[in-house]
Amino acid sequence: MNKNAIPLLGITAYSGTGKTTLLKKVIPLLGKKNIQVGVIKHTHHDMDIDKPNKDSYQLRQAGAKQTLIACQQRWALMTETPENPILDLTYLANQFDPQQTDLILVEGFKEESIPKIALYRATTNRPFVDILDQHVIAVASDNKQTTQLLQLDINSPEQIADYIANWLESNKSNDK
Repeated sequence: MNKNAIPLLGITAYSGTGKTTLLKKVIPLLGKKNIQVGVIKHTHHDMDIDKPNKDSYQLRQAGAKQTLIACQQRWALMTETPENPILDLTYLANQFDPQQTDLILVEGFKEESIPKIALYRATTNRPFVDILDQHVIAVASDNKQTTQLLQLDINSPEQIADYIANWLESNKSNDK
């Protein structure tokens, strides 16, 4: 767990299942329940949020290991990590402000030992059991699966948001 003790909940699924699409619907529903959500999204692609013609990009290219850009509405910290062999989920989670974040939803990082909701759609034509591991606490699917795990309707963001809110509340109760 991260030092700030912000609960982590993974959202795991095959590519193309609709993880981001579902999260875009669930996050505002959690917000209506006064749950401040942070997100860590893993990508397998080399990504850059900066633009080559901007000063911050040029300062990074000049060798700055970390560059923080800020305006009144938001700020972003970019950290160069080419020497790190793997991403460290705990390190990333520790970058979140616990005063502004009640829960971190983690998209990707499927090998991590964190509680997870597995999403599954039959149209992926992939085996259901392959997305399960010992850390999956619930399944959200478009049809009934053979499992002892709690099953949610992947097409009901409200049901999934309610489950996450209840899970979070239960998680807080267990920490006391």
